Amino acid sequence: MKRLLLHACCAPCACAVLERLTLDYDVTVLFFNPNIVPREEYDKRLLELQRFVGDAHRGVPIISTKYVQYTPESCEDCFTLRLEETAKFAVANGFDCFTTTLTLSSKKDAELINEISADLAKKYSVERLWADFKKADGYNRSIALCNEYGIYRQNYCGCNPKRGEEP
Repeated sequence: MKRLLLHACCAPCACAVLERLTLDYDVTVLFFNPNIVPREEYDKRLLELQRFVGDAHRGVPIISTKYVQYTPESCEDCFTLRLEETAKFAVANGFDCFTTTLTLSSKKDAELINEISADLAKKYSVERLWADFKKADGYNRSIALCNEYGIYRQNYCGCNPKRGEEP
């Protein structure tokens, strides 16, 4: 099995993605989200991700980075920052490939996320896994898993709680 580094933004997005990917990959989760404010929300999302993985995917490691608050100018800036850190981490730690849970949300542009990933894969000489996890009913599966496991579902992506964007 290939070693895959999965960037995860939260448990609701990670749950359905992990269900799919752990069948074919040796997955490690990277929780890197400097856009999440306030700090308490960041901590809550990390703890919820750790709880879900412990309940449903024991043995899948989670790596979290130090909290540093970052307010991106645009969603594209945010995607680029998170994916670049994921690609660099993948290379530095011997992963075969990387991807992100960000494409699970119907509110996020999967085409843009995949373009950024492809550019970074070339830049850092690492394979990226093309993904649009909302396809094949991924988003609805995420909601079902959130209900099954009692997963906290935040109502905004991270950088601006007033946006009201679901993950």
